[in-house]
Amino acid sequence: MNLLVTFEALMDLGSVTLAAERVGRTPSAVSHALARLREQVGDPLMVKVGGRMQPSPFALSLIEDIRPLLRGIEKVITPPAAFDPATSTRTFRLAMPAFPTLVARIMERVAQDAPGVELEWLGVGPLTTNEVRQERVDIAIVAPGTALVDGLDGWISPPTQRLSFARKDHPALENWGMEAWLAYPHVVIGIGGAARQTVQEAVERDGLQRRVGARLSEFAGVAPLLARSDHLGTFAPIGVAEDAVTFGLVFLEPPIHMPPIRFPIVWNGRLANDPAIMWLRKTVIEAYEHTAAKIDAIIASVDIVRPVLRRPVGDTDGG
Repeated sequence: MNLLVTFEALMDLGSVTLAAERVGRTPSAVSHALARLREQVGDPLMVKVGGRMQPSPFALSLIEDIRPLLRGIEKVITPPAAFDPATSTRTFRLAMPAFPTLVARIMERVAQDAPGVELEWLGVGPLTTNEVRQERVDIAIVAPGTALVDGLDGWISPPTQRLSFARKDHPALENWGMEAWLAYPHVVIGIGGAARQTVQEAVERDGLQRRVGARLSEFAGVAPLLARSDHLGTFAPIGVAEDAVTFGLVFLEPPIHMPPIRFPIVWNGRLANDPAIMWLRKTVIEAYEHTAAKIDAIIASVDIVRPVLRRPVGDTDGG
């Protein structure tokens, strides 16, 4: 191993003297190491030309195989570097639905604890979990029902019930129930590009037909649209509740049965003990918990309109 380390230094620097300084040995010891390696591989490896060591064709081929081996060994034997969020300038990649209240909380925490850190925000798609496994995304909040496949670690949020939202003078409020819920166009937000535990899944389960009036990619535009139209929206409250209060929307209990949903927060299992990833996931999970508590307080403070007649669970005749 020492011979290979010395050989890499010689290839990088082209000088016995400089290579000796890098590896902490004398020039004669470096020359002796090169002689031993020449004997073992049966090739001159490096020859002095014009005052500089020049590699042979075999040496150029050999170093391409050696470098990955040396980097792998260094990675194994080197303890995790300390991570100081206060001084770090690292860029982290987060994939998650753009829940405005949660994004604001994460940004607030990062600005306080790690002012030099940059966050790159990505949308959630069907390949997001694979991006986390391939270490191209540091942490992700994925669609409810997403399985924690091999190579991923994760935290699952507490369950939450979806609510419907409408403007305060919406005609559906006169007789809120299944008929009203189906009579008006709906706003739909895509999370993860997969039909897992969605509102549409519940609609199809019960043999109903719901008219979709708008499909948005983010939650930020939902409340303004609902406040200025006859559209309805049924979402996890974490995505829209604070904006719903700002725009004077009414909170309604959906007239269709939907089980509680949980949002998985996932990261690469291989990096579970990496100090930087540990800090990031702690920040995101604590921000989620803080945001969920804030949303619960909002829901507790408003009057939720109940359906006049709630559709029984398992009733699938479409009536």
